[in-house]
Amino acid sequence: MKVGLVIYGDLNTLSGGYLYDRKLVEYLRNQGDEVEVISLPWRNYLRHGTDNISLALKNRLRRLRADVLLQDELNHPSLFLLNRQLRKVVAFPLVSIVHHLRCMEEHPRILRWFYRQIERVYLNSVDGFICNSQTTLQTVREVVKSQKAALVATPGGDGLEVSPNEKIVAYSQKPQVRLIFVGNWIPRKGLHILIEALQGLLDLDWRLYVVGRTNLLPSYEQKIRRMIESGGLSQRVEITGAVSDEELVKRWQTADVLVVPSQYEGFGIVYLEAMRFGVIPIGGQSGAAHEIIQSGINGFLVPPNSSADLRDTLRKILSDPDLMNRIKKAARVRYEQFPTWQSSMASVRKFLVTQFLQ
Repeated sequence: MKVGLVIYGDLNTLSGGYLYDRKLVEYLRNQGDEVEVISLPWRNYLRHGTDNISLALKNRLRRLRADVLLQDELNHPSLFLLNRQLRKVVAFPLVSIVHHLRCMEEHPRILRWFYRQIERVYLNSVDGFICNSQTTLQTVREVVKSQKAALVATPGGDGLEVSPNEKIVAYSQKPQVRLIFVGNWIPRKGLHILIEALQGLLDLDWRLYVVGRTNLLPSYEQKIRRMIESGGLSQRVEITGAVSDEELVKRWQTADVLVVPSQYEGFGIVYLEAMRFGVIPIGGQSGAAHEIIQSGINGFLVPPNSSADLRDTLRKILSDPDLMNRIKKAARVRYEQFPTWQSSMASVRKFLVTQFLQ
């Protein structure tokens, strides 16, 4: 099978969506399929729209030798009009990989309406969807109002290489609880909400490790650093930046609680990854995190943008070692109920073959 994949920038970009695309490319190539990655340059949203009138891009895609063309839905502003032209001149189907819709993120109402219109046109221009969660598929169905071929293939939580003798480490009554935030520094991930919540927990013994790219939005980075300093947290928050997979494994193995109170997640790979190591995940209620976390059983969900609710949840966990130990063990059990990357990507390949190539 010959496959094309349209993305922005580098396939090795650090994010859950790019990890999903990367795992799919890796699996397809291991099955003997040919995969050509078509990388479009990163620009702002409006400038991406000019790709729709790019003769160079149109000709490149038209000349593509493929049985199917996959498109990361993130690229919708570059393709929402171009796809209609492509369908007239190519024989291969267009299939969108949808991690989450931009119109579901927190934006001013008029912007969300605008994004929804563009995404509606784009989603109607493809032949099928690969979604990372039932929540994502539901939002797609609500926007498109049609029954195109679709598959839900959830990400795996086993992307990091760990020694075969890995095991959950029960909470050991140690006085200091290790909190961890893993994610890029963008407002949607809710790091500012976490920092604000921690300012009200200085009476408890904890330490926060912040893992992820810091420099995507310089103004947001400055805001976070100011909050840490002004809140008296400088001695209790360690900023590591982006780390290697080996270092991330070490961080997971010593962490107790993951806190990523996102405004919205199309799935939330980081929560599942935490559960693999028996780390309690705290996520946001909006989006698909509820498909992973059963709040109060194997993790906790908090309302988005509520530092007060997050503070109360953290105080509850930090003040009750027995509760922490119980939730940590339940988190590991929950992880084992999800498919591996291998099995999920196998289902994607089967979907492509049976739906579009037979």
